[in-house]
Amino acid sequence: MSKYPNILYKEEGMREGMQIEDANIAVDDKVELLDALSETGLQQIVVGSFVSPKWTPQMERIDEIVTKFTPKPGVTYTALALNSRGVERARAYSPPLTIERDKYPRLSCHFCDVFVRRNTNRSQMQEMERWPQIIAQAQELNIQEAGIGCNASWGSNFLGEFPVDSLMVLLEKQHSLWDEVGIKVVSCSLGDPMSHCHPAKVEESVYRVKERWPEVNHFRLHLHNGRNMALASAYAAITTLGPDDTLELDGTIGGYGGCPYCGNGRATGMAPTEDIIHMMEDMGIETGVDVDKLIDCVWMAERIIGRELYGHVSKAGPRPKTLDKLYDMNMPFVETTDQAKHFKTGAGAYEGGIYPYAEPITSPYRDRLEKGLPLFDDANGDFPWKQDWFPAK
Repeated sequence: MSKYPNILYKEEGMREGMQIEDANIAVDDKVELLDALSETGLQQIVVGSFVSPKWTPQMERIDEIVTKFTPKPGVTYTALALNSRGVERARAYSPPLTIERDKYPRLSCHFCDVFVRRNTNRSQMQEMERWPQIIAQAQELNIQEAGIGCNASWGSNFLGEFPVDSLMVLLEKQHSLWDEVGIKVVSCSLGDPMSHCHPAKVEESVYRVKERWPEVNHFRLHLHNGRNMALASAYAAITTLGPDDTLELDGTIGGYGGCPYCGNGRATGMAPTEDIIHMMEDMGIETGVDVDKLIDCVWMAERIIGRELYGHVSKAGPRPKTLDKLYDMNMPFVETTDQAKHFKTGAGAYEGGIYPYAEPITSPYRDRLEKGLPLFDDANGDFPWKQDWFPAK
């Protein structure tokens, strides 16, 4: 049995990524990328946003994308819609789109009043004004379970750092409103649009929520990566929660994405999907996702948008673990990221590189692997512990 939570992963590259890129990227290129993503094993893919093209021209042709792409059975496709008009537009394409709704009625707000004013032309106070309505509607529908949440949970580019103590007070206030009407809180959502996440703060936040309310067993984290902390923060959440919990995470292939309202633009980014899936697989968490196909998608996205993206596994490749994936000991110098693509494209990637070795490289360790032997014997074995060249016998 896994010691980790059940993880639901959502790919946001077609929305969070494309919304900050050139509005003139061809629809056919976007459709090609979306179809390729569908073949990776990803179970949840966001295809774009139904929003005003006046402010997000990159999403102006979302209708064409949804019409032209090839849905794959078993994959859930969603789109962002921020208001009732957006929802109605999306409904016209359901199926193949699934109209995404929060599983739980949720009390939530942005901790940064400035960001929400810039982003949605509303105030934090206006967000909070809806709480009684949300509670009343839940009562009318006889809903038994609900959620709490916060966006800009750990800090703001406009207001500074937010202590976890303050976050917990906000969540406590929300929880108390559900308590008053006898509706059980089982979910907590924490967002981070301005890249203030940090593994220590994420770990503390998740731990304290679980400590305060053990019945909360569903968490949703939306982590941005402007300060290169999203992957580490996701790891902190994964290792803090247990097998009885569910954790929703999201990211983008290549780690691209950004928000024009937060002040970091394309530097905002998200955890690269290929990096986080690679990490989870190495932790023993089965994702059902083909990392090699994800890398193909990253390279396709880089071709489409015309620049290099931010992920690492797409550049260095997955960790080589089997004999057929190990690097050639006698390869020449590998200096550029194009040469490093040899893990996928073959030895031709580094052909003609500097070769400084007078004699071919050999190793008794590699010899063992090529004979089908384990790299190291156990403590009672001979290799390398009892070899003549090993100092301690």
